[in-house]
Amino acid sequence: MGTDEDVRKGDFQDRSSREWCDEALTRLNAGRPEAALDAARRAADLDPGAEWAYRLISLAHERLGRDADAAAPAERAVELARGSWPARLRLAAILRRTPGRWREAVEHAEQARRFAPEEPAPAVMLGDLALLRGDHAGAESAYRAALAAGPGHPQARANLALALLRWDRPRPHHDPAWPVDPRDTGRARRALEVWSRQSRLLVALATVAVAAAALFLDWGAQAQLGGFAVLALLVPITVRQARRVRVWSYVPAMFGRDPWLGAAVVSATVSVLAFTAWLLLAAMPVVPSAFDPVWAGLAGIVVLGWPALATVRALAEAWRGRPLAALEQSAAAGADRTARRNTGVTLWIVLIRTWSVLVPLVGGALAVEPRAAVAALAVPYPMVRGCLRARYRDDPLLLAAAGLVATAAVACAAGGVLGSAWAWRIGLGALGAAVAVFAVRALKAWWRGGPGPWRASLVMCDLPMGAEPSVALPAEVRQTFSYARSIVLSYGDRLGPRVVGAAASVTSTGELRLIAETEAWEAIEADPRVAVFAADPLQRRFWVEVRGIALADSDVLRVTPKQVLVGEFPGRHQRR
Repeated sequence: MGTDEDVRKGDFQDRSSREWCDEALTRLNAGRPEAALDAARRAADLDPGAEWAYRLISLAHERLGRDADAAAPAERAVELARGSWPARLRLAAILRRTPGRWREAVEHAEQARRFAPEEPAPAVMLGDLALLRGDHAGAESAYRAALAAGPGHPQARANLALALLRWDRPRPHHDPAWPVDPRDTGRARRALEVWSRQSRLLVALATVAVAAAALFLDWGAQAQLGGFAVLALLVPITVRQARRVRVWSYVPAMFGRDPWLGAAVVSATVSVLAFTAWLLLAAMPVVPSAFDPVWAGLAGIVVLGWPALATVRALAEAWRGRPLAALEQSAAAGADRTARRNTGVTLWIVLIRTWSVLVPLVGGALAVEPRAAVAALAVPYPMVRGCLRARYRDDPLLLAAAGLVATAAVACAAGGVLGSAWAWRIGLGALGAAVAVFAVRALKAWWRGGPGPWRASLVMCDLPMGAEPSVALPAEVRQTFSYARSIVLSYGDRLGPRVVGAAASVTSTGELRLIAETEAWEAIEADPRVAVFAADPLQRRFWVEVRGIALADSDVLRVTPKQVLVGEFPGRHQRR
């Protein structure tokens, strides 16, 4: 007797191509892409016309991070079954990460939605493509269409939340539809950022050094010469970084897509020009003492420096999008890990918004009318409602910060109404403590390498697409279409449903090849969804209906099955 391992090997050898595909899908779901790739290749070897096998090969390569190897099998699957919406979806998922083929990805995703408008996955893919380009309105529309078809789709829910938040894609400066390689625009962005950072730092240090030498050491002339030396040093730095920007024609568009990159470059340019003007004005005795160039230079560091830009960016990003609406979608995504992670980040955004409203409100009340601080009671309401609706308990520091902000609102309101100095101290202390908790949370994220309490930690949900099983034609169905005396093709046009006679054959890949009247071709080109009917050619006991997608190929229509129905005619054979 053989061992259990020999029995399993024999069982594997006896499996059909479709059974190997089932095994490959099981291994993929179990997180074993290498084993899944081996099973999918066995399926393709047994049946070279099995488009499902090639889709699974592509998906296994994608799971292994081999996008370049995943494209060819995905294209092969589309060749084998041009009307297969999962094959189109699989190819779109790969092409969207291939430089220069973004528009092809959109075309295949649109074809998938055209072939299967009742399925949510094609609309989700179109939403993902729009979201990655920064088209938040288009992404929201696509995700809502997907949820109309499948209300429980977790990826549609999670990514709709990102669209509502106006999420920044990983490369905000790059348009995926550009034919240029994203690595080229990435190098250009890096060079511009380095030049901006180095220029601002040198100008800031030189300004402080010149001001100190002029104010405390009375070395004004020498300090001025040193300032011009710094300007001379900026020339080779600028030339060096400019040589690294090899896509100058795309730079204006990069600034339009990433305004913060443009702001950094513009602030550095203005800093250099202002520093030059400052040095020249310092040598002119005609400048009034009220506009002392020394203090003007130091003020320029504050206005144009990195801390000011970082503060403005943090506040601007906190007030982008609709976080409360996004929380509803993330909560509806259920136990999806990506949605849960984004829920925590969104709650931090809501918390920052609440804090940024409370601080000027409380400060204004202290300066003008303390009793006006009673309005602070209403400020934490959206934050509290968001925490309760999301039922988020994964981040104790977030809950602690939210509690501190709510306490600050109540205490400051009480201080304003009752005139209690201790209430004011508690409220202001709670606001300061919330900042400390945020800093601790940020330090924890930096130390552990995890998601931080900021917008950049939001991630896109990207579940595998295109793994759905293909529709197989059973032997009796193949026999029916091969020998049926009459075959009827049903399609729709602008006047309603139509039927015509047709001749059909079944290919080895499981497609139907039809020869039909020419009047049906134009209607099918507008709406490729068709149904093909045939009856049992021998005893006429049962009928067969194949619903699928018809596409023109030379002088025949290729029909890729989406659904197969078999039923019995009423008659004496049904009696017992």
